[in-house]
Amino acid sequence: MAGSRLEKIESYVLSVIEGRRKGFGPATLRATLGALSLLFGVAVQLRLWLYRRGVLRPHELGCQVISVGNLTVGGTGKTPIVETLARELQRSGRRVAILSRGYKKQSRPLLQKLLDRLRGRRRRQEPLVVSDGRRLLLDSAVGGDEPFMLASNLPDVVVLVGRDRVRSGRRAIQEFGCDTLILDDGFQYLRLKHRLDIVLVDRTNPFGNRRLLPGGILREPVSNIRRAGFIFITKSRDGGADDLKALLRRHNPDAEISECRHCPRYLREVYSGEQRLLEFLQGLEIGAISGIAAPKGFEDELIRLGARLLYHKRYADHHRYTQQELIEAINKAMARGAKALVTTEKDAVRFPHVARRDLPIYYLRVEIEMLSGSDAFREWINRICFR
Repeated sequence: MAGSRLEKIESYVLSVIEGRRKGFGPATLRATLGALSLLFGVAVQLRLWLYRRGVLRPHELGCQVISVGNLTVGGTGKTPIVETLARELQRSGRRVAILSRGYKKQSRPLLQKLLDRLRGRRRRQEPLVVSDGRRLLLDSAVGGDEPFMLASNLPDVVVLVGRDRVRSGRRAIQEFGCDTLILDDGFQYLRLKHRLDIVLVDRTNPFGNRRLLPGGILREPVSNIRRAGFIFITKSRDGGADDLKALLRRHNPDAEISECRHCPRYLREVYSGEQRLLEFLQGLEIGAISGIAAPKGFEDELIRLGARLLYHKRYADHHRYTQQELIEAINKAMARGAKALVTTEKDAVRFPHVARRDLPIYYLRVEIEMLSGSDAFREWINRICFR
């Protein structure tokens, strides 16, 4: 219940930031958030200055550390990029570990955390092992959605979850013999020294309203992309992002820039594992259900693949589904004549078991396709592996 209320608050604030809410109340909230954005920006830049001046010092673990992240909150399509990078590094002979914070995984109850603080018992959380590179050890509820999804698709890669990624990195090296660490969503994680930084920019919504949190979607100013060594422009369509490239070049003249898109590959039934070709969607009447940052892009993709979208249900990003929510979605889709329910792979890992399913539920498997810069990316991988 509390999670549902929080999602509604998040959705309301986002609609205010995007200007979809009119009137005195939303305008006042926008002004307040704008003022807080200025304070947030000062704090962000001060922190970077302290690291640049050596007042704060990052930890070095003696191995390759690559961060994959972005300047914004929300869906830039990071998980498929992390998966592609990890697979390429592993194929090239590297022993890879992915270090994630595990956003919205299950944690101790808030009351227990408060009691521990009052008693002076600040627990030092040990990193959780989602996969040891041989076995899948945790589910999505405990390990987090993206770590579980990455571990499921990368059987030879170690996946660790923990707020302290310095500790996670040490465990990956000492216990699992890893020589290459990928920081999932790690561009702002400065406690661990990065050798290389990959930054993702969503072509469809690069920087929102150009304001920092909480009045916008930026985690730090656009000019800070100068720290990136490689920039992926995601959700591209056959090139043509010249204006965006020019903007990025003004701030970072040296980084390699690659355009890529998230390419659908096949459908898989969530519970039975049955796989179907994309042609299955041609003319198929469907319902769609998702809890991601950019649901419209997912729904538009289904229509582009030939499906007839009769019903859609959107939840907040990282929403954890209940049986009742799935049953209601199935019933509403059926009432409109749908023959199947389709979701994203990221959502599918959060679905509970439903004993009776009157409609099949498929997820759309998506992988990265390079539209430009693929040779530079492979050369970059080779430099990492054979340095």
